Amino acid sequence: MGTSGLSNQSLRLKYRLNILLVLVFLVISSRVHTEVLQPEGYRMEHYDDLVPLGLDGAKTITAAELKELQQISDVVVVDVIPEHRRPDFLPENQIWIPVAHKGVPGAIWLPDTGFGVLSEITETYFKNHLKRATNGDKTRALVFYCRSDCWMSWNAAKRALTYGYSDVYWFFDGIDDWFFEGFDFAVLTPAEGQRQAGDKADQ
Repeated sequence: MGTSGLSNQSLRLKYRLNILLVLVFLVISSRVHTEVLQPEGYRMEHYDDLVPLGLDGAKTITAAELKELQQISDVVVVDVIPEHRRPDFLPENQIWIPVAHKGVPGAIWLPDTGFGVLSEITETYFKNHLKRATNGDKTRALVFYCRSDCWMSWNAAKRALTYGYSDVYWFFDGIDDWFFEGFDFAVLTPAEGQRQAGDKADQ
């Protein structure tokens, strides 16, 4: 066998080894996710952590499925990622420019609504915007998202179910999956209304 033959064999072996490693990683990742149990209530802390594979009562979807859903139905998409705020420790005379919030085109951005406990002000903000976006139709499809391995969209979707919305979707890998697919994004601004920043229901 010539040198080129050995080289081709080596490349094929490396390719198969890489494929095997990817498959092993996927199996391990899947096993880890299946071991994450759904809490009886809401996730109360460590929101950026491994999430369950689903949410009882809701449908779990990917970025590709969401894009298709937007094309065939009048779905309401809700972004619950918290808003970047000026850090408290910055001097008043120091310039601070917030990062543009990139989201799914057509989504409404309801920051701070994915925490485990919401203040009365924030929950009213959340309820009112869901009602407005759906025109009061609780059978209207609702999709909630944040980032990959983020419990906030899980909490928000579960909360919508408790309000009586019957067609709820959880976009579990969120905006990270959307960017990974290379889909267009939009710069979102928070929906108007009064709310409390962060997990401040006890204030």
